[in-house]
Amino acid sequence: MLTYYLDLALRSFRSARGLTTLMVIAIAMGIGASMTTLATFRALAADPIPGRSATLMRVQLDATPRGNRAEGTEPEDLLTRLDAETLLHERHAPRQAMMTGGDVTLEPPATGGQVHPIDVTARFTSADFFPMFATPFAHGAPWGAAEDAAAAPVVVLSDELNGQVFGGADSVGRVLRVDDVDYRVVGVLAPWQPVPYFFDLGVGRFRRTEGLFVPFSTAMQHKLGMNGSMHCWGNESVVHPLDAGAPCSWIQYWVELASPADRAGFLGYLESYSARQHAAGRFERAPNPRLRDVMAFLSFKQIVPEDVRLQVWLAFGFLAVCLLNTVGLLLAKCLRRSPEIGVRRALGAPRRQIFAQFLVEAGTVGLAGGILGLGLAAAGVWIVRSGASARAQWVHLDAATLALTFAVAIAASLAAGILPAWRACQVSPASQLKSA
Repeated sequence: MLTYYLDLALRSFRSARGLTTLMVIAIAMGIGASMTTLATFRALAADPIPGRSATLMRVQLDATPRGNRAEGTEPEDLLTRLDAETLLHERHAPRQAMMTGGDVTLEPPATGGQVHPIDVTARFTSADFFPMFATPFAHGAPWGAAEDAAAAPVVVLSDELNGQVFGGADSVGRVLRVDDVDYRVVGVLAPWQPVPYFFDLGVGRFRRTEGLFVPFSTAMQHKLGMNGSMHCWGNESVVHPLDAGAPCSWIQYWVELASPADRAGFLGYLESYSARQHAAGRFERAPNPRLRDVMAFLSFKQIVPEDVRLQVWLAFGFLAVCLLNTVGLLLAKCLRRSPEIGVRRALGAPRRQIFAQFLVEAGTVGLAGGILGLGLAAAGVWIVRSGASARAQWVHLDAATLALTFAVAIAASLAAGILPAWRACQVSPASQLKSA
């Protein structure tokens, strides 16, 4: 029976090409606009580390003076170096990592010609960074706690930088000169790109992975240049802002906690630590720590711009308008075919068959609109990706979005076809035969 209804739908399309074309274009435009904005939203709001985001927690301590904010309000999401190193040393979480971004100058190994130094972005962190964030390794392995303690001159390379400097070969054991100091390569990452760059939003929410990873202690010993956010208060001029005792917050701190009990225990430890610092006069405020997992932290930082959320609502509103237009066109088409419907009803076709016939016709229009809408969505994504925004490069149409495109197109057209199909099955055969 479905084949028969499809044949009737195709015949109907040929007899009313203008109306059919308008319906397909209306659905395609709505689908194209909504799927383009949805693909953008999904790219920006996706979980950057699936399967682990609920166990990774961003630590916040309230070290700033009273005059900066009201008591009990949201503390900064950056720690001072003294607090970060103390938490790392006291080790109340199974895994924890302190980090900041940096910029260094790298001298590639000589290959017979002139060597040209290159500027490279870097991440200064501690050993647990790699297992915590499940970074994949193509060669070698990360450094360990011993290298952290000894401020060892070791480095892990990104896949991109390893390809640029060593042609993609296994470079473990090779030596690189970074800011006039020799560093030994201990590992090379496989391609790895969290989107958004959740563990350090200050260096760019949608940036590419840094080229070098260096122990934090080593970076401080050799005074490598850092980048990112920094907030200082008090008489910070007496010490360098990067020194351990400086009243400056500039370090991201993450811990891995597997269970709610672990999270409650670690939060209790942070409250106790804050109380000790408050009693010692370092923290002017009462204990006010925070722990947020990855997705909660991204929501708190409003990582998805409000204009993108608004665009999604507007695009689906436009889709609704397109569907209303389609309903009107289907009703007009139904009225034109009233004599045909009356004849079929007089020949014994029950109302459910008439209803099914027109619903299949609406679904076929939706399928055609979905195919055209997919092309419009692909064009829309291409336009978004060609924009100047840093976030644009991560927008794409994945398999889930492609499947959703057709599902939405067919579901939308079937929803639009319910009223015309119901109207068709209400046609009285007697009145149509009499008027004929």
